[in-house]
Amino acid sequence: MNLPRRSTLARLASLLALSAAGAGLTACAALPGRDPVRVNVVGVEPLPGQGLELRFNVRLRVVNPNDTPIDYDGVFVDLDLQGRNFAAGASDIKGSVPRFGERVLEVPISVSALGALRQMLGLATNGPWPDKLAYEVRGRIGGAAFGGQRFSSKGELSLAGLAR
Repeated sequence: MNLPRRSTLARLASLLALSAAGAGLTACAALPGRDPVRVNVVGVEPLPGQGLELRFNVRLRVVNPNDTPIDYDGVFVDLDLQGRNFAAGASDIKGSVPRFGERVLEVPISVSALGALRQMLGLATNGPWPDKLAYEVRGRIGGAAFGGQRFSSKGELSLAGLAR
């Protein structure tokens, strides 16, 4: 049997130790003690749709309250209005949210025309037309370390100025 020489085993052990140390440093980004990112909807704009779907561009302000930047590679968004699932979308955008900083990300979302009609009928049958819509946005900002970071945010979208 041909066994590796001692120097080869030592180099292999050193390489494994360095790899484990590097993985440990990467894991620190997902350890407890890091604050979750904060995400708020700051705008919704219509996009051209296809067939029986409606498309919107959702602008999200992502705030990083941590002392290290968050690199992202892709974003997924699920949007509820008035407690009902409304739309979902994803984007393959790449970038970084700086430490103690923020970025505005744009994510296209889609809703079927039937889903939008159901949402409108639900609003119309629940009394007077609201001035604001309660929303909840959930999603994930993709990243290399442990699949990225999940987020969730609630708020209200003002309907002031929209045609009724």
